[in-house]
Amino acid sequence: MRAIVYHKYGTPDVLKLEEVDKPTPKDDEVLIKVYAVSINDWDLGLLDGDFINRLLNGLRKPKKKILGSDIAGQVEAVGKNVTLFKPGDEVYGDLSGRWGGFAEYVCARENALALKPSTMNFAQAAAIPQAAMLAVQGLIDIGKIKEGQKLLINGAGGGVGTFGIQIAKLYGVEATGVDHTGKLDMLRSMGFDHVIDYTKEDFTTNGKYYDLILDVKTNRSMFSYARALSPNGVYVTVGGSMARLLQALLLAPLIRMIYKKHIRIVALKTNKDLAYMNKLFESGKVKPVIDGPYKLDEVPEAFRLFGKGEHKGKVVIVL
Repeated sequence: MRAIVYHKYGTPDVLKLEEVDKPTPKDDEVLIKVYAVSINDWDLGLLDGDFINRLLNGLRKPKKKILGSDIAGQVEAVGKNVTLFKPGDEVYGDLSGRWGGFAEYVCARENALALKPSTMNFAQAAAIPQAAMLAVQGLIDIGKIKEGQKLLINGAGGGVGTFGIQIAKLYGVEATGVDHTGKLDMLRSMGFDHVIDYTKEDFTTNGKYYDLILDVKTNRSMFSYARALSPNGVYVTVGGSMARLLQALLLAPLIRMIYKKHIRIVALKTNKDLAYMNKLFESGKVKPVIDGPYKLDEVPEAFRLFGKGEHKGKVVIVL
């Protein structure tokens, strides 16, 4: 089968289209013919090979050589212990920790998958798992979003942000989106009441305050974020540099004690809310924003776009 493989850490230039062996499902796995896959921050981190990701996937070179976690496809075969799916089922899900999605076939455990609604195409399905779960868990589970709040999403034009605004609007909040100039028109069209161009304005110093901040970037100090929160406001981070996340963990008790404001981190529960997203999609309340789709041999180009932060919504590859 064809797959995008990398044998050493580096830039997207190290990603190569190669012929590799087709995987065989274990007793508790299904074999999926992949029709679409999307790029996540974790893919980029594993490609770059920073210290944490080298600990996860090999210090000198990657142990798992095919990236890609958010996949959508059709079940081709099932292991003898599989009970939830059968050949022919159309499925999607997040395979984080196993990866292998940038290929024509991948194996997955059945608990990593959900049935894809017939009204949802494969590209839309591949856009959902990780970004939508982070948005749902960040806004609802951790952020406890409420009607009438003032919400800010930092990094609003990517996957998490574009799902986040659609979910947030169901709660009747006043939403502000932060991203660069080229994404502001899209943010307005999606329902953001206000937009901020981060190249021209710093939302942590402009004197405005928010009840809830959902942060995809986590690129400032926790004290800066606390300054932008209303009294008893909540800041929720879903990703960013390990140093900033560690700072959030360590400083949260101090900021809560001194400023009466709350710093929280989303520990992603993969695939937990796929059924909820299916309902929102089928009712027309949420629609994935897709950049592309790209072809399998265009994956290096797609990674370059993603790495620059110039994509809108989710970068999706179709096979």
